[in-house]
Amino acid sequence: MADDGTPPPPSAASPLRVAVIGAGPAGIFAADALTRQSDVPVAIDLIDRLPTPFGLVRHGIAPDHPKMRAIRDTLHRSLDHPLVRFVGNVEIGTDITLDELRRHVDAVVYTYGAALDRQLGIEGEDLPGSLAATEFVSWYCGHPDADRERVESALAGARSAVVVGVGNVALDVGRVLARTAEELEPTDMPQHVLDALAAAPIEEVTVLGRRGPAQATFTTQELRELDGLADATVLVDPAELELDPGSEERAAADRNVSRNLAVLRGWTDHSATAGRVRLRLRFFRRPVRLLGTDRVTGVEVERTAVDGDGRAMGTGELEVVPADLVVRSVGYRGTPLPGLPVDERSGTVPHEAGRVLRDGRPSPGEYVAGWIKRGPTGVVGHNKHDARETIAGLLADAADGTLRVRGPVDDLVETLQAGGAEPVLLENWRAIDAAEQSLGATRGRARTTMHEREALLAAARAAAAAQS
Repeated sequence: MADDGTPPPPSAASPLRVAVIGAGPAGIFAADALTRQSDVPVAIDLIDRLPTPFGLVRHGIAPDHPKMRAIRDTLHRSLDHPLVRFVGNVEIGTDITLDELRRHVDAVVYTYGAALDRQLGIEGEDLPGSLAATEFVSWYCGHPDADRERVESALAGARSAVVVGVGNVALDVGRVLARTAEELEPTDMPQHVLDALAAAPIEEVTVLGRRGPAQATFTTQELRELDGLADATVLVDPAELELDPGSEERAAADRNVSRNLAVLRGWTDHSATAGRVRLRLRFFRRPVRLLGTDRVTGVEVERTAVDGDGRAMGTGELEVVPADLVVRSVGYRGTPLPGLPVDERSGTVPHEAGRVLRDGRPSPGEYVAGWIKRGPTGVVGHNKHDARETIAGLLADAADGTLRVRGPVDDLVETLQAGGAEPVLLENWRAIDAAEQSLGATRGRARTTMHEREALLAAARAAAAAQS
């Protein structure tokens, strides 16, 4: 403390203590950006409510995309940095309040993502057999919070599925449903997921786009992959690829759109084959009602047209698409931590270049990055630039004295343990990682994801016991 009572600037002996809430890509990239600079000495606690790191890389990227999921190896290097401490299995608002956390650290970076789904807002949406993509993806990725009974009862006996949405997540869901058991067997899906998917008698999957192919947001790589499935045929109606002048202009200006259209047009001569799953991509169709009494039996859809602003306008022309299972994939939204403002409309934390705003003004020591900052857009790599912008602001605040080291406090992990929490540290996570690899080896796989929180914690406790 300076003679005038001003807290001192960060130093090697007394670094700036930063808590990053959310150990997914955005949080790990934020921690990485902090460790890659040397102007401001830092010590980082990377906090997550799950016992495992990596966020959507672990629980969002489809398990049949092992190359994409391999990014966890890159992210792991940041966890190994001596200035970074992984603190898993800690929930803000339950194990520690936000105010208590802020007394332990000099700055907080919120990077916990956008985990809630957006709804369609139509009749029948709550029928059994109707799921959000967040529920389905969490289930097949082995998320500890996944509602296994709800998803598996929706999947059981389903012959026809409708996926609403034309982003990469919708394609992931459609692709996983259309794959054979043999294709999925090498993945790290939990065994109960593999068993349930193998037992489901899926014959047809329809992916519905409320607008045209020029407005679809999937990437060409994801789209092309549909044509390589072992026992599924992609079907596209050429009439639904016809574009209005505005969409033609969009296709001419956007290389991803033009490539997508070329791929889709290449499939218009496909025809259904007996015994193979029919994977239909349909456009200009929006669901207006889910049909059924005890469970979903179909989706009533309205034909649409795209107006000059790219919005879907109803034409009044209706049809019914049979469906035993409906999965909506129409976006995500963020939720507030207790004590943190989140805009209800955008589902993001109000901010200015990553500095959290409270009552319209930057709140000293509070920052935001990732989906909870910008909304659920972009791929994993977009989080790196986003995190760098936020950390640049944090470092600038440290340089100009806005952020200061407030003096010694009790160790965060010791405080959590004293309060009854069971934080999972890096060595505990390594034990979980090893247990999953051992479980996978019993079936000839590289890994099998452990989905039950108690099983994850049991592996973590075993590591702790071995060290004591």
